[in-house]
Amino acid sequence: MQATFPGRAARLILFGAEALAAAVSPSTYTAPARRIAARQVCASAWQVLPAFILACAILGALVIRIVDSTARDFGLSGYTLDLYFRVLVLELIPLFVALFVAIRSGAALGTEVALLRAHGELEPHRSGAADPLRGELLPRGIGVAVAVLALTAIGVLVTLVVAYVSLYSLSPWGHAAYARAIGHVFAPAVLAGFAMKVAFFAIAVAVIPVAAGLATSRDLRSVPDAAPRGLVGIFVVLALVEAVSLAIKYA
Repeated sequence: MQATFPGRAARLILFGAEALAAAVSPSTYTAPARRIAARQVCASAWQVLPAFILACAILGALVIRIVDSTARDFGLSGYTLDLYFRVLVLELIPLFVALFVAIRSGAALGTEVALLRAHGELEPHRSGAADPLRGELLPRGIGVAVAVLALTAIGVLVTLVVAYVSLYSLSPWGHAAYARAIGHVFAPAVLAGFAMKVAFFAIAVAVIPVAAGLATSRDLRSVPDAAPRGLVGIFVVLALVEAVSLAIKYA
């Protein structure tokens, strides 16, 4: 019988807390675990980095042109950079990265966990073998979270560069105004909130697919349900985190 929503939410929170506790434990980072995590970062971020940078550059160029044109139409050209930073850098880029990594790696991870469960490979140590959750899946989850953090940092940097080039070309005379705009928007409190939001996004993308895979039955026919269930869970959590972030920021 399917668990109720409160029951699933409680299990997800408990599983996330256990995974986070294991992730911050130094004993987790053995040499094999580091290799697995590095391979996951490579698959989730490094292999698609050129395409990701290009997508961020195109998105940044489009948004800065739209924002600049709209601000000029309303006589608010002095607020162009503020609007750009608040809309794209603080809000859209973290969401874009989290969804990108979730679709690229999270769905596959959830399906793999469901297959392991269906084949009985997640049972307690029947033969003294290593726990696949801690030995294989936890490092991969850590790799997914690191990929979200790394791609978010790269996406923010790319969009900041694109904004400067779009508004000031390669002229050095815009440095002072640009630095003032960055300092005005990225206050310490805003940066702290941004960092917490991105961290929650990374944890959600890493944990929810595994939890969705573990929640499937032992029937092989339930394996295809793991990926969409995990993606829906990620979308819901990301929306909730974003809504809370906006409510706190602009209340």
